[in-house]
Amino acid sequence: MGIAEGVLDPVDIRLAARLAELRAERGWSLGELAERSGVSRSTLSRAERAETSPTAALLNRLCHVYGRTMSQLLSEVEAEPVTVVRAADQVVWEDKTSGFVRRSVSPPAAGLRGELVEGRLTAGADIAYDGPSVPGLEQHIWVLAGALSVTDRGVEHELAAGDCLRMRVWGPVRFRCPGPEEARYALVVVEP
Repeated sequence: MGIAEGVLDPVDIRLAARLAELRAERGWSLGELAERSGVSRSTLSRAERAETSPTAALLNRLCHVYGRTMSQLLSEVEAEPVTVVRAADQVVWEDKTSGFVRRSVSPPAAGLRGELVEGRLTAGADIAYDGPSVPGLEQHIWVLAGALSVTDRGVEHELAAGDCLRMRVWGPVRFRCPGPEEARYALVVVEP
């Protein structure tokens, strides 16, 4: 997804517009957002103009500043939520830089605090998040295939297919796929 051979992904275009709206709603300049998020003005500007597809780490920083989960942000660029989310309608977002693919299986919806995400990490992928977008976010990570290493509060958890890690996220978290094959996992996210 993202920018491929000069063609912009519709999700990235809507995401860029939503990021610009969120900043405008708060009356912040690019400089103020850069200061709050720790992301350079040029990177923020390119993301808001859909000149680049934002990485998972960048979206996480922006979600923290805006007080949203990544799924909430991505759901804001989708159509009105429905009761049944058909496989063909589940939004897939890819961070090609890190080797992370995220499918919003059951996106956030009004009146519901939980969501279900399918994650895939290529062998060798390593993603570090500065902290949760919402402090105290509850996560349940169920490995469906491959191996996944998750570091939370300085403790590394080695997970194999069938294993489930339950945690509340308060600080930095790292997801790593040691390989040799990709890791595929279900992530249940529940707002505090």
